[in-house]
Amino acid sequence: MKNEERNEIQNLQQVNQPYDYLIVGGGMVAAYAVQGIREYDKMGSIGVVSTDMDVPYTRPALTKKLWTDDEFTQDQVPLDTEENGVELKLETAVTEINRDQKTVRLDDGSILSYDKLLLATGSEPIEIEGPDDDRAIFFRSWEDYRKLRAYSGNNNHIIVVGGGYIGTELAAGLIQNETRVTFVYPEEVLGEKQFPEEITKEYEQPFREAGVQMMNGKRAESYRKDGDKIIVTLDDGQEIEGDALVSGLGVSPRTDLAEESGLKVDDGVIVDQYLRTSDPNIYAAGDIATYPDEILGSNRIEHVDHARNSGETVGKVMAGSDEPYTYTPYFYSVVFDISWKAIGTLDSGLETMIDEVGEGKVVYYLKDNKPAGILLWNVEADLDEVRSILDNPPSDPSQLKGAIQEKED
Repeated sequence: MKNEERNEIQNLQQVNQPYDYLIVGGGMVAAYAVQGIREYDKMGSIGVVSTDMDVPYTRPALTKKLWTDDEFTQDQVPLDTEENGVELKLETAVTEINRDQKTVRLDDGSILSYDKLLLATGSEPIEIEGPDDDRAIFFRSWEDYRKLRAYSGNNNHIIVVGGGYIGTELAAGLIQNETRVTFVYPEEVLGEKQFPEEITKEYEQPFREAGVQMMNGKRAESYRKDGDKIIVTLDDGQEIEGDALVSGLGVSPRTDLAEESGLKVDDGVIVDQYLRTSDPNIYAAGDIATYPDEILGSNRIEHVDHARNSGETVGKVMAGSDEPYTYTPYFYSVVFDISWKAIGTLDSGLETMIDEVGEGKVVYYLKDNKPAGILLWNVEADLDEVRSILDNPPSDPSQLKGAIQEKED
């Protein structure tokens, strides 16, 4: 018997269980993919392999409601994925995909086989140089929330790094929970890369009024431990001492597994309108998928609305649906009394047109005299109207005035 044949037989003997649907990643994409599968296939076997220690959960609550809504508790965070007859393998990593044999190898050496495979590996946070320590939190998971919650309150001092979604929401949430906050971000004015000047002034003001120490125009270079404290060193040499550090410096898509298995990758895993990769039996959705958006073109989005909708669609497709992914997702944030939603490109370097709507604003980001992105600033409007304008914009940008109105209660 040849060595190759012997190895193949040995591999087959190691297969623990075949799955009709195997999902790599245990985030919101996985949870909604399971729901999509079950709409078309009530009985097919589903396995979910996740490096997370928790069952799939609603990620936005970790930076929003758990800090600002006393009636929202951690009991409401799980997404009840197990109720759909799913076998969950937590704190487990897939180390290799064998596309020819349609198997994956786990970090414990065991092998699982699949009929359809979904890659939903999400993203990993960008880190600052420093030692491993529970007080240095690169925020991404429910466990990160629990760590941060343990260090917050009691007038403790938390250093928040990064002026994006995670940083702004956590800085706002922490200051509202009896915590002293120093907020380090590279922009001279918070949000200046995304928002026009008129908006950034409104955005930064409530942080200052709430007592957040704003360290604008600064970057965190590294951190170190000092007893029971964390010392953060800034790019100008200044040092800040805190009880903990929480960082939201952005994320990078976890595409290593796809690349190593030979799938087409360019920024993200390349998929078609059915969220299929270059292998017809392997799909990708959520943060890692670069997909053809009908309005925005080739796109990769790291936001929850995309996770939900791409997850549900890919689940249906894997189970037999011929429904393509035609949805253009929105993204949003809530800090203090400010709520905003957007679709498309938010780049303050573009020409902007601001329309006063009720007590809020609609901002149109213009490229070649056409809207490339639309921001709803404290405006509750029909998002399908926003998509329609992006898809079929007027020939004259002045006609955008009054095009979007606030929803009636």
